[in-house]
Amino acid sequence: MSAVASRRAGWLGAALLLLVLAMLLSLAVGSRAIAPSVVWDTLLHGGTSDDARVVRSLRLPRTVVGVMVGAALAVAGTVLQGITRNPIAEPGILGISQGASLGVVCAIAFLGVHSLTGYVWYAFAGAGLAAVCIYAVAGSGRGGASPIKLALAGAAMNAFLASVVSAVLTTDAQALDEFRFWDVGSIAGRDLTIVGQIWPFLLAGLLLVLAMARGLDALALGDDIARGLGRNVALLRATGALGATVLTGAAVAAAGPIAFTGLAVPHMARALVGPAHRWLLPMAALLGPVMLLLADVLGRVVVRPSEVPVAVMTALAGVPFLIVLVRRKKAVAAA
Repeated sequence: MSAVASRRAGWLGAALLLLVLAMLLSLAVGSRAIAPSVVWDTLLHGGTSDDARVVRSLRLPRTVVGVMVGAALAVAGTVLQGITRNPIAEPGILGISQGASLGVVCAIAFLGVHSLTGYVWYAFAGAGLAAVCIYAVAGSGRGGASPIKLALAGAAMNAFLASVVSAVLTTDAQALDEFRFWDVGSIAGRDLTIVGQIWPFLLAGLLLVLAMARGLDALALGDDIARGLGRNVALLRATGALGATVLTGAAVAAAGPIAFTGLAVPHMARALVGPAHRWLLPMAALLGPVMLLLADVLGRVVVRPSEVPVAVMTALAGVPFLIVLVRRKKAVAAA
């Protein structure tokens, strides 16, 4: 193994260790502090104490959902940045998360769906429909679905869908009251039923994007070079968009829209292991849950005994990151 590969493998190992620690913190820390030894004993042997029931019934499903959602959003953001060659591309900015929101709003307002497990399928359908519309708009005209057209079509679709969601909610007070609890973006109150609903989509999306890692490397070199290497650029973009949509749909369906995880994590992973997607995608899949779980743990303790939803915490961390990223890109461009 070369020195570069060894270094990358070392960073992957460190990220895996961080993920284990973040999971233990998620199980132990909250309005009710539980000793790590009790957490470990509960995981291995069960138990009937109050602490054991809290770990098993409340925090374990929450932690598992957090791992799945964090990995899905981070990998989806990595793929979207790859196929659009846009450093600020992520599911929320490109309108896919907003499509899921519209699906949930329609389910509440028009179809009488009033449970988290019921929202999953409509959120997933909304995300898929939004992605199809974005790709159709970007793919029309000369040049096909170029990176710039994809970014512009996603931004326009995001604004349009947000307007439709607002229009529905302003005319239906009951739908607004229900929707706001989902729209805030949280992994609290989720159970293993939701895990069972989304894991097949998460697995399918991860396998799809991992299989096209070398294709994403070719796209990073530019469309002409990718074609010269024998790659079908249109197929690569369509496949990447499909994988990112499946991952985003699963994540948003389970936890609501959570911004900035898909934006920040790919840049962190790229700084550690470089731009090669066969290393970048696994690193993002590990760092995404770390970021989400640590944000969730912090949200549990800053205003005890209440909680701050994880989407609020990731936004508080993500906005400064976005500002730094924009300033860095401006500095690079000036140089």
